[in-house]
Amino acid sequence: MAIKMLDESLGKTVLIKLKGGQVIRGTLQGFDQHMNLVLDSSETILEEGKTERLGTIIVRGDNVVMVSPP
Repeated sequence: MAIKMLDESLGKTVLIKLKGGQVIRGTLQGFDQHMNLVLDSSETILEEGKTERLGTIIVRGDNVVMVSPP
């Protein structure tokens, strides 16, 4: 079920919520069976709607709490 949602989100912008409350937005480029995610043009969303550019990153699946469309 989650894999199907990730498959449909490839090449699209997704919102990732991590353990510890950090929120990252980026373009989903790939993923694997452990839900490790590759994001392009990513940014972390800070308080008051400010963002900080991260570029291309890999997010470990065990840190992901939620993945959703923005």
